[in-house]
Amino acid sequence: MDVNPTASPDTERAEAEPAADVAQVDAGPVDAERLGRLLGDPGLAWLVDRARQRMARGRPLTGAVTLARPDASQRHAAESLLGRAPRAGGSLTVRLDTVDAVLRRSGVSPGGLAAAVIALTGPVTPHAEARSREERAWTEAYGPLTALAAPTDHEGERLAGWAERVRRDGLIRRLARTPEAAGPLVADAVRALRALPVSPPVSRAAFAARHLSGAHALDEGTPLAALVLSGLRALTGFPDGSGTEWRREAWASAGLLKDDLSSTVLALNLRGTPALDWMADAGEPTVLTLRHLSRLASVPAPAPTATGTVHVCENPAVLSAAADTLGPSCPPLVCLQGQPSAAALTLLRTLSAQGAEIRYHGDFDWGGVRIATALRRSVPWRPWRYTAADYRTAAARTTGAPHLTGSPADTPWDPALAAALTEHGLRIEEEAVLGELLSDLESAACPTPSRP
Repeated sequence: MDVNPTASPDTERAEAEPAADVAQVDAGPVDAERLGRLLGDPGLAWLVDRARQRMARGRPLTGAVTLARPDASQRHAAESLLGRAPRAGGSLTVRLDTVDAVLRRSGVSPGGLAAAVIALTGPVTPHAEARSREERAWTEAYGPLTALAAPTDHEGERLAGWAERVRRDGLIRRLARTPEAAGPLVADAVRALRALPVSPPVSRAAFAARHLSGAHALDEGTPLAALVLSGLRALTGFPDGSGTEWRREAWASAGLLKDDLSSTVLALNLRGTPALDWMADAGEPTVLTLRHLSRLASVPAPAPTATGTVHVCENPAVLSAAADTLGPSCPPLVCLQGQPSAAALTLLRTLSAQGAEIRYHGDFDWGGVRIATALRRSVPWRPWRYTAADYRTAAARTTGAPHLTGSPADTPWDPALAAALTEHGLRIEEEAVLGELLSDLESAACPTPSRP
């Protein structure tokens, strides 16, 4: 009951006396019936609350407490307790030591006001003790995070760093509110994160049904979904963002899908099924869904090239221009269209496993290098005109290029690229170097299949 009354805050004047030890207060013997009539009157609830708050803070029950704007019942209860009418005015003031004396003298509570408060409202826990007890409970609730504290691989290092951050930044406290709710929440989140990433991708509902309490455990809007999403982003390096589409792609970065149709990848001249062969013969781009890629008995292989290379770009404009310019002779080309989707990762992992060399090009800006880094975590690739030297050449001959915006990022495939981007400060989009990209594709062009 350590709460303030609903009336306006009081003003208190406490004498400089040592605080009593709440743990040493003896609540009895008291005359419970008389105490209930005398101090248990609802009109004195505010007074009991103030006394209890003082006891919890370790302050003495002396001096005066004042209630602003009391009603008639509160004035009448105070008069009955003190045996006289309180002073007139807009507020109601009662001295705690006077109440203590009344209770002792009457025999209602020989232990005084402190014993009476405990008899009426139950034991009082000092705030310092309560805080210490709560912190111990929070420490216990965080316990499952220790399972992430001893990483055995690179992914484990990311999760260990995340576990340390969420201890500090208060995310779990904001989501769970209490340590009692936090314990199961943290345990479930750790169980889910230790099973990620998933390959091949599965629906979020199927994953939750297998690893958690049920298919809806990771539904949007739940504390568990928010905590697991935070952890899997640390695991996959998925960038900051917001909105429904961003969350869908963030989940997909760890192989958890809303469904197997909404995740797609754009490709040109891949073969492996009659439909893909027909599109490649026509030299037309095709959209592959994750369902398509997951259910094919034989995942599409790249059309034959002299080098076994599959080129990957960031922007659809490159793929469209390649289809227009080279048509069926264009070597296999895959377009990420931004952050790599689950479908894109599934396709590129399969192609890489089949022995294809992945060559990647993206926009020369901080967003572009983050996309490249995210892809590199899942699929090995070599730069395709995507080094510091390529950037400096493009920046030197491009006029009117916009300035870079956003936070700098590392370029682990060529650390000098990040330094060059910082030095020149220009954003070079793929469209600005489209001629060079098409020339490379033409040099690696496949013979056009003969038609019957």
